[in-house]
Amino acid sequence: MSKLKQTHQTLMIQGPFDALAAEKLRPEFDRLATHGSGDLTLDLSGVDFIDSSGIGAIVFLYKRMLGQKRRLEVSGLEGQPRDLIRFLRIDRTIPVVERAPAELAHAANGA
Repeated sequence: MSKLKQTHQTLMIQGPFDALAAEKLRPEFDRLATHGSGDLTLDLSGVDFIDSSGIGAIVFLYKRMLGQKRRLEVSGLEGQPRDLIRFLRIDRTIPVVERAPAELAHAANGA
């Protein structure tokens, strides 16, 4: 009997996460939601601004992954994106971790 190994992927997003960025990311989100396996972390440490389109894209991806019994979490929130996600209480539904997995590995190695 073989088992499918679950993996954890991280997608780093850079720059403003607005309507234009959400549209450009749609194919990648679709690929991750339909062909990916395991859980996903959206690393938003490089995002300095997010609007309703960015929020909507995250929520849509979360719902698609939840339907597949997969987990989505958001990391690296700072400034306006952190404030908006907290204000909208999205952090009560979609897990928000303080640091991205790559940052944790970097810190664990003493660097």
